[in-house]
This record gives sequence, C-alpha cells and structure tokens, in this order.
Amino acid sequence: MVESAATSFASILVLGAGFAIAGYVYHKSYKRLVLKKMANAFEPGDPVLELAAIGKGLPYPPAGTHWVQRPEQARVDEIVSGREVGHYHLLIGEKGTGKSSMLLEAMRRVDGDGIAMFEAHADLEIFRIRLGKALDYEFHEDYIGAYFSEKGPRDTTALLDIERALNKLEKVALLRRAEVGRPLVLIINQMHLIRDDEDGKDLIELLQQRAEQWAASNLVTMVFNSDDYWVYERLKQLATRMEVLSVVDLPKTQAIDALSKYRQRYFNETLDGRMLEEIYDRVGGRLTFLNRVARSNNMLETCDNILEVEKTWFLNQCWILGEEMDDDVMDQQKWASAAVVLATALVDKEDDMERTYDPKTGHVLPSFPMHKAQQIMTRSDFVRDFDRLNLFSITSNAQVRASSVPMHRAFKQIVAEPGFREHLQATIDRIAAIESLGRTRELVAKDLVLGGKYEIRKAAKGVEVTLKEKEEDEDVGK
Repeated sequence: MVESAATSFASILVLGAGFAIAGYVYHKSYKRLVLKKMANAFEPGDPVLELAAIGKGLPYPPAGTHWVQRPEQARVDEIVSGREVGHYHLLIGEKGTGKSSMLLEAMRRVDGDGIAMFEAHADLEIFRIRLGKALDYEFHEDYIGAYFSEKGPRDTTALLDIERALNKLEKVALLRRAEVGRPLVLIINQMHLIRDDEDGKDLIELLQQRAEQWAASNLVTMVFNSDDYWVYERLKQLATRMEVLSVVDLPKTQAIDALSKYRQRYFNETLDGRMLEEIYDRVGGRLTFLNRVARSNNMLETCDNILEVEKTWFLNQCWILGEEMDDDVMDQQKWASAAVVLATALVDKEDDMERTYDPKTGHVLPSFPMHKAQQIMTRSDFVRDFDRLNLFSITSNAQVRASSVPMHRAFKQIVAEPGFREHLQATIDRIAAIESLGRTRELVAKDLVLGGKYEIRKAAKGVEVTLKEKEEDEDVGK
C-alpha cells in the first residue's frame, strides 16, 4: 500500500510539474508573440494605405504621386517619418481641407514604416477594437490560460484595455528605438468623433498623458487629427509638448492649380484661366469642393449645387420662426436666432472690411474673435455646437467665421432676402416677450370689503400692504 501510494504521489507530482512547466513556457512564449505581432504592425506596408489607394483608383504600391502638394505637406512628412521628435501634434482644420490625405501621402512616401493609423469612434469599445486592429493586439482574448482562471481577461472596461495596449506599445517602442533609432508614429484620425462627455474626457486625458510621456522620451510620436475646435481646447489644458498645425483652404494660386490637375486627370481637359477663376470665386480653395467640381460634366452648375446644399443645411438647422412662433420652441429658437444673428454680423462686417478678396491669396472671409462672437450672440455655449455642425468654423487661433466660402455666400443670400431683418427682429422680440412672461409674477387680491382699498407703500424692509375699509357715512347711522 505504501509503495502504491508513493508511486501515485510521484506520478501526480511529475504530472503537475509538467503542467506547470508547460503553462509557464506557454505564458512566456505568448507574451513574446504579442510583442512580435505588435512590432510587425509597424513594418513597411499598411492596410490603411492599400484601402486609400483602392478608394482613389490607384495601384498599390503607387508608381508615382497623384497628390496635390499642400504647403503643410513638408512638415507633415517630417512628423510622420519620425524625423521630428520631442513633440506630439494636433492637426486641426475644417472638414475637406485635406488633413487625412496629407497624412496618408506622408505614410505612402515611407511605405508606412514605423507608422500605425486608425479612426477614432465615440464608443469606447469600438475605439478599443480599432486600436487593437492597428497594433495587431488581441487584448489577451486569444490567451488559453483564461480557460483555467475564475475571471477572463475581458472582465474589465474598454479604457483599461486601451491602457494595456499602450503599455505593450511602449515595450515595442523601447526595443525598436534601440534597433532603428527613431520613434514610432501613432496617428489617431477623426478625434472630434469622441464624445465631449466624461468618458470622452477620460479617454483624451489617457491618450494625452501617454503622448506627453513618449514625446519627452522620443519613444512614440502621437498625431491627433480633428475637425473641431473643442478637441484643441481639451488638449490645451494639460499640453506642454503639443504642436498645433492648422490646415486651411488652399490659397488662390494653389487652388487653381489643383483644380486644373484634377480636371486634367479626370477628363484630360485643360481649363482656361477665366473658368478657373470663376470656379474659385464660387467655391474657394476647399479641396473637397474642387475635386467634386472637377469630376462634374457641368462645373458651374455643380458650384451652384454646392452653394444650395450649404444654404439648405444652414436653414434646416437654425432658421427662425418670427413673431408667430409658439412658446414650446423657445429653447430651439434661442439657439437658431443666435446662429442667424452671428451670420448677419459676419455679412455686415464684410461690408466694412477694406479687403475681402486678395488677387494672390484669394478670399478673405470676415471673422470675429471667439469672445466677440459670444458677445454678439449673447451666449457663450452655442458657438462650439455650431462648429460641430459645420455651420461656422473656429480656427486654431480662436477666430469664428463661416465654415466655407459657399457657406458665407449662403449667409449673404439669406441676409439679402426681402424682409429678413424685420423677420429676425420680430423673432428676437418674440423671444424677449416669452422670457418676460416667464419672469413675470401675477399677484391676485381677494376678499375686499365692499368699498375697501389696499394701501401699498414702501417700508424699511420691502413693501407694506394694508387693508383700509370704507368709512361709514354718519347720516346713514342716524
């Protein structure tokens, strides 16, 4: 019996030791595999580049450049290639100015070597998945050891998973810096899609803390791309190593050159200077508008359609209802009237400007400093919503103006309509009347004795009200 027991114990001990050693070896090899997979995500070639090439109808890898060179492209090339170190960067500008395209072009020039890029999202779980896909990181969801534990590795929050992924990225960056000598680059596109709430604030703070730390140690250069000004405000609170690159519409000369190249590529047609000038006057230097016009068979009609779309968008979002409006729409009309008042002020300011069009640089849109725009609207909480809806634009130096040249032209058409200013004033008066009714309190006096009076007089502490009864006639008493 003793011999059998000893044999059984020895067998169990050897089996347990074997399982323990196998588990330890698997755990160590799994961790090495995770780092290796993440390092491979920064090797030359990137799915983002391939998708971008397919979307533009180009071969991958492209044989030559098909890109309109922007003035900021050289700076973006320095950042994305890892040659500029010690800072992290925020690209900010209106939708359609070419920020994402510049980043993709810079990636293409180095074939994505040392670069990872993904799109942000409002939902933290989706943000986590996209980050994992860009880094080739599974968040330990494929770890077999989870079957033998009481709680799986996903019994946590998305924010903690993002922190784990960034921890792994830091280890990969340390190894790569020893080999290559330049930092990795992590690009987060569409940062404005993150919600401006507590969860979004926590996520942005987490990303910025890592960006500050990695910029100081030259491990990873993080690049944030945003259309909206509020992202800049959020980052500026804690920023010490952040560099801001403002991307605006192309100047006139470059816009005309881009339109000519687009048209030559799509239709093999050379436009005359007069047509190029006319198109620029109507849509300005916004790349997305120039590309849309160049693809059209009737370019001037497309310019008019762009203007009509912008005008319709503004009217649908914030048109005013006049003096007949119901008091139930009071809050919405406050928001709408503020937008219309600001648009009217911008149109009026253009009339007072000495120069609204420069022969070399092109359109000079009127603008107000952000604090002045808030004063004009008499509200400080609306202007950021206008920026999110692309009704107005807040530039990186806090100047508020129309979101584009077609939008400003739409403002001018709306303000020039017969009876517009009277309609606006009637709406403002109606809002003031409704607010006055809301602040008014009615005092009802009851149970007056026949012929009696209330006597109201100012007292030392407020107002004193007394009841004075009617005096009886002495003749009636007799």
